[in-house]
Amino acid sequence: MNAILIKNTSRFFQETFGTTAEKTVLSPGRINIIGEHIDYNDGYVLPAAIDKIICFAFEKNNSNQSRIIAIDLNDEFEINLADPIELTDNMWTNYLRGVLKQLKLKGFKVEGFNCVFSSTIPVGSGLSSSAALECGFLFGLNKLFNLNIKPVDIALMGQSAEHWVGINCGIMDQFSSVMGLENKVIKIDCRTLEYEYHNADFNDYSLILFDSNVKHTLMTSAYNERREQCEEGIAIVTNNFPEITSFRNCTEQHIIELKDVMSAAVYKRSLYVVKEINRVILACDALDKGDIETLGKLMFETHEGLSTDYEVSCAELDMIVDTLKKEEAVIGSRLMGGGFGGCTINLIKKGHEDRIKKQLSALYFETFGIELKIYDVKIGNGTSLYKNN
Repeated sequence: MNAILIKNTSRFFQETFGTTAEKTVLSPGRINIIGEHIDYNDGYVLPAAIDKIICFAFEKNNSNQSRIIAIDLNDEFEINLADPIELTDNMWTNYLRGVLKQLKLKGFKVEGFNCVFSSTIPVGSGLSSSAALECGFLFGLNKLFNLNIKPVDIALMGQSAEHWVGINCGIMDQFSSVMGLENKVIKIDCRTLEYEYHNADFNDYSLILFDSNVKHTLMTSAYNERREQCEEGIAIVTNNFPEITSFRNCTEQHIIELKDVMSAAVYKRSLYVVKEINRVILACDALDKGDIETLGKLMFETHEGLSTDYEVSCAELDMIVDTLKKEEAVIGSRLMGGGFGGCTINLIKKGHEDRIKKQLSALYFETFGIELKIYDVKIGNGTSLYKNN
């Protein structure tokens, strides 16, 4: 699929501008194996880049004017890099304007260029297409104009671009899009940005995403509420145990001892966070040992925590996970992302994928009257130049 994407993007560029692109860049979406809702709680996350990508084609055009075309949207915009960069009503252009603004703020000189892009990342499914857009665009300009920006700084500038757009994201999405390696997951310390790679050989299991095709409107308000509850929880912990200033230094026993001085909601959120931070550490250990069954068990535990303690699941996601839990061929399943809709990430024994896809799709449609979307994913490399360049 990606070979066709690259070919079509290159052809579109040639037909539009009458030249061959100087640089072709591939920028991936991402999944998160485990470590949900703990990036803002001083925790660790375990993401990986995937083989769903955005393909960009670039050339310098020796002017101040730049033209950027979104092939899939049949839309484009032009920008004069000498003019002030402002937000517009056209959301996809804002991510790219944000990148150009970051370059300007940091004193990098970029001249006029032409750019086209096209994607195989499903938009709105929680696979971080916006991070792939920001980081791939910045990576391409970095190569086109020899700016010598380090990969980690590309991720940080991509995050800053998204903040400028108005989305207060953590660093996980951009970091994994830029720094991903084939068949590796990245354990990222969200407090220090230290990171390490772990093998992600799933052996006899396939990684499949089931997209619930729903997005409940609770998400933003509930997300902010969860953050506030966690802040209240760690404040209570520190007040009673002054030596503990972060959930990562906390044990389950500390939280249990404080149950009577926390509200029911704060207690449940705090207990989930402490358990999930520990699950990421156990998941890395399981991957290092090639123990995929233990990883799957941890994924089921994470979903249970997200559903009952963190309360960010919904009927559709719970139905998918509960159905798959009864399947011997499924060793792990959980909601992935913010919750209230989006995808589940699932480990399914090879040879059983088609049967399970068919049965689950039929049952899901019968239950909710909604089509289930399905994505087969493999863990791939981070943002890179296409080898023909």
